[in-house]
Amino acid sequence: MARIADAFAAVQASGRPGLVAYVTAGDPNLDRSAEILMTLGANGADVLEVGVPFSDPLADGPVIQRASERALKSGTTLRKTLEMIRRRRPQIAAPIVLFTYANPIVRMGEAAFACAAADAGIDGVLVLDLPVEEAGSFRQRLVDADMDPIFLLSPTTTDERIRQSAELGRGFLYVISRLGVTGARDRVAADAEPLVRRIRAHSDLPLALGFGISRPEHVVEIGRWADAAVVGSALVNVIAEHGASSDLIDRVGAYTRWLKGLS
Repeated sequence: MARIADAFAAVQASGRPGLVAYVTAGDPNLDRSAEILMTLGANGADVLEVGVPFSDPLADGPVIQRASERALKSGTTLRKTLEMIRRRRPQIAAPIVLFTYANPIVRMGEAAFACAAADAGIDGVLVLDLPVEEAGSFRQRLVDADMDPIFLLSPTTTDERIRQSAELGRGFLYVISRLGVTGARDRVAADAEPLVRRIRAHSDLPLALGFGISRPEHVVEIGRWADAAVVGSALVNVIAEHGASSDLIDRVGAYTRWLKGLS
């Protein structure tokens, strides 16, 4: 599959900034998550990032932590997440990246996970707490199953690790614009542009920049020097505020179009 590469090629050809949209699977429940994913793709999201809920999400801020808690209470697991995606994959054209901690994969087993994820139509996998130096065998399983291993880079990432991540990664590199936990901010981090330019010196992979993105002007600003903006906490906030409402899907669609400058 080349859906991620095709998506970023389409973004580049369009001249518009790309949008990577993150949601937590199972928030408010898996059926609604499926509807949300279809809505995001239909309203301008270029890549869909599906977070697997985890009981100890150390890198996540309070918004996504609460989303994980709601999802776990609704009975969401890694296996159920993959099954939901497998069932709905024919209705979703956008590439799907699974965003997870290592523990759920370890419990499932690397081989079983790779098989189930490929069968579900997953295009890429980002394991938050798996350093690139330790990703060898797991990365190879993903590549063998035609999925892209995606790695995180941050302001403290060394040039050597950037080079290694660029060499071993596929699809795109996920750039964290600031240190700390996730959460919407009023402005893009001041050191985000220099960080992206430093990474560009070592990698030709597309760069998606996240942490704190919440407004269309953020997406436009990031698009001047990165390939896509990642919106997570702000979107999860919309779901949290309207999860029980009949107009949840309409609100998610409207917010996505607003971020992309389509409405």
